[in-house]
Amino acid sequence: MPWVSSDPTSAPPTAEHTTGVPEEARRDHAAGASPVREGFRVVILGGGPGGYEAALVARQLGARVHVVERQGMGGSAVLTDVVPSKTLIATAEWLTVTEQAPELGIRSDGGPDGDPGTLDADMAVVDDRVVRLAKAQSQEIHGRLEREGIKIVDGTGHVEPDISRVGTRRVRVTTAAGEEMTLDAEIILVASGATPRVLPTAEPDGERILTWAQMYNLTDLPEHLVVVGSGVTGAEFAGAYNALGAKVTLVSSRDRVLPGEDEDAAELIEGVFRRRGMTVLSRSRAAAVRRTEDGVDVELTDGRIVSASHCLVAVGGVPSTSGMGLEEAGVELSESGHIQVDRVSRTRAFRIYAAGDCTGVLPLASVAAMQGRIAMWHALGDAVAPLDLSAVTANIFTAPEIATVGVAQQQIDSGEIDGHVTHLPIARNARAKMLGITEGFVKMFSDRATGAVVGGVIVAPRASELIYPIAIAVTQRLTVDQVANVFTIYPSLTGSISEAARTLHRA
Repeated sequence: MPWVSSDPTSAPPTAEHTTGVPEEARRDHAAGASPVREGFRVVILGGGPGGYEAALVARQLGARVHVVERQGMGGSAVLTDVVPSKTLIATAEWLTVTEQAPELGIRSDGGPDGDPGTLDADMAVVDDRVVRLAKAQSQEIHGRLEREGIKIVDGTGHVEPDISRVGTRRVRVTTAAGEEMTLDAEIILVASGATPRVLPTAEPDGERILTWAQMYNLTDLPEHLVVVGSGVTGAEFAGAYNALGAKVTLVSSRDRVLPGEDEDAAELIEGVFRRRGMTVLSRSRAAAVRRTEDGVDVELTDGRIVSASHCLVAVGGVPSTSGMGLEEAGVELSESGHIQVDRVSRTRAFRIYAAGDCTGVLPLASVAAMQGRIAMWHALGDAVAPLDLSAVTANIFTAPEIATVGVAQQQIDSGEIDGHVTHLPIARNARAKMLGITEGFVKMFSDRATGAVVGGVIVAPRASELIYPIAIAVTQRLTVDQVANVFTIYPSLTGSISEAARTLHRA
């Protein structure tokens, strides 16, 4: 995590950043928070999860709030990233269900030979639904904020460097219509997000060479999709298009897909990918992607050429922080352009906070939203707890899904955490047998001294839902015995969570 003070409520701005600020305002900021003040003016730059959640909190605390957003409420998370990608994946998931059809006794009219038949996805319909749901979600957020009395400005914001004699800052806004306006604020929150990283040798054209934000331009299923990058985004799109019926080649520069995730989970998913016909090129790196007459050529660093119809370049994101006047206003940026914040979302600049992907903390909508809420609670003097990354839940929407919370097994294996590990295959669960689920597992980690649940991993269909009981246990410091003594439904997949806790009794 970027700049984090040893005392999460310390680290006031440096003297040069508070020049000309009244002594009272300076003392408030240096003390860690301002008292709640009805009518404080808050300007939020960015309407993604970090921005709109912060706006709702600030309005609840009586502030007058403006949100400046150029793309649409919800930002890229709603319009080009999380919502559309997971909608696409939800469609693909239906096609993976047919794998269990013969075992469950389901067959097509073709005969009793075990062939469940073929299901096809109409990509024009799929993409239309993806875009429609994203726009609807954006409009719903927009309406909610307006009903709460929050002012939404369609445009881009630039933070002015000066601080007024009464401690306010100024944001210059260029609207979508090209008009200029100025907003004064006691508090500014930067929640400008990130954009797809572009390789100079693989310039996207939106037709054949694509970023993750452009995948919804497709109206036909790619004949052969090469995915460059085997992180979360690359793995999710590769798995989805493979399930939708496209030929997929996944280019991974590491030994395995999902290199930053639980090793057992990553190995399982790579095995599923290969079993479903995906080509996974491990320890391979793309040198260039070139457009051809009817597709693309992906050149690897070892000289191999992979010819395909389309290429998705999924190699991370770049923070959207340039051209906003942040450094001139006293905001510290890392070499990568990320805004440096502490655990209550403060920057080093007087009364400027930041949240979301532009901070580089964790690229999760849930973390962005929490950062935004914490920023407003802190800035407006409400009760606040600093951001705690030890209890963050995360999910990878492959099929099966991978959900994690708390410490990782690697931390226990290395001795960093003194704990125990239990690993239960999902196939032994009665409900899983009924559903034809054969791949996946439940892991739970406990503290050796106290028996408290400190983390877990679930690989299964709907793991994003199943991880919640473990997340509660981690957050509330429940012991394995407390988790084991909670009644579960029989048969249910959550029964494996209870069983995992029981195996850690007296471990």
